[in-house]
Amino acid sequence: MGRGRAKAKQTKVARDLKYRSHETDFSALARELHGEETPNDDEQDHDEWSDYADRSRD
Repeated sequence: MGRGRAKAKQTKVARDLKYRSHETDFSALARELHGEETPNDDEQDHDEWSDYADRSRD
C-alpha cells in the first residue's frame, strides 16, 4: 500500500526528463568531472565574503 503515489511521481519525473529538451553544457560537465576549477568562481566567492572575515584570527 502507498506505492501508487510514489510510482506515479517517479513515472512523471522520468517522462519529463525523457521528453523535455535540455541544453547540456558538456564542456562544463567535463570540467566538473575532471575537477578543474574556473578561476572566476572561487575568486568571486572569496572576495564577496572577505568583508565578513574575522580579522583578529589572522
